[in-house]
Amino acid sequence: MKDASGLPQSLLVLGGTSETALATARRLIARRTRTVWLAGRPSPALESAAAKLRLLGPDVHTVPFDALDPESHQAALGKVFAEGDVDLVLLAFGVPGDQANDEREPAAAVRVAQTNYTGAVSAGLISALALQAQGHGSLVVFSSVAAERARRSDFIYGSSKAGLDAFAQGLGDALHGTGVHVMVVRPGAVRTKGTAGRAAALSTTPEAVAVAVELGLRRRSETVWAPGSLRAVTSVLRHLPRGLFRRLPL
Repeated sequence: MKDASGLPQSLLVLGGTSETALATARRLIARRTRTVWLAGRPSPALESAAAKLRLLGPDVHTVPFDALDPESHQAALGKVFAEGDVDLVLLAFGVPGDQANDEREPAAAVRVAQTNYTGAVSAGLISALALQAQGHGSLVVFSSVAAERARRSDFIYGSSKAGLDAFAQGLGDALHGTGVHVMVVRPGAVRTKGTAGRAAALSTTPEAVAVAVELGLRRRSETVWAPGSLRAVTSVLRHLPRGLFRRLPL
């Protein structure tokens, strides 16, 4: 059970190899998390992530999970909740896609949408129902600043995140008053091993996002920006006339 700080003793990570999710797990373990489930496609990377977290002290388990196979989600996540209450579900999976390629290959674009939106709707609803059944818990959904307004450079990815963001906000409203807390996290471009060498304005790090998640949980926030300055920037961009927005080097 979470204490007055709002931080969890037990954590389920959907997207168990995500660098940002693992940074968040490490930060929560340093506070009070003692049981961690990493859900993801079986791989050496998933087992390595689990092994590294075990060195920090908690019980760490892995569970097979494929965002592109919604029919398997109930069984996979049900296995975790059958082992005991889960204080926090971190929905952190997603793919950036390749905009230029995906515009030419519709099947590839559909894969991005199915992973980032359809898979997340399935896993999010199953998790929310389980949290509601146990009477407490938080669902933290990693959205993106790209969800705020579609850009020419990444509108396939951005539209999938926009759908996820709207879904998570509506789910939070639906669960208000049930004891289940939903928090949407909107980071800027996160600098990870996979994005090395790609410069981006108002970018952030996995560790900075982890700090924002912890603070949001303590405050029981509904929306968190990382960095916080993105909130003002995207508010301006969201209201720019479309013709002017098109001319910006975004």
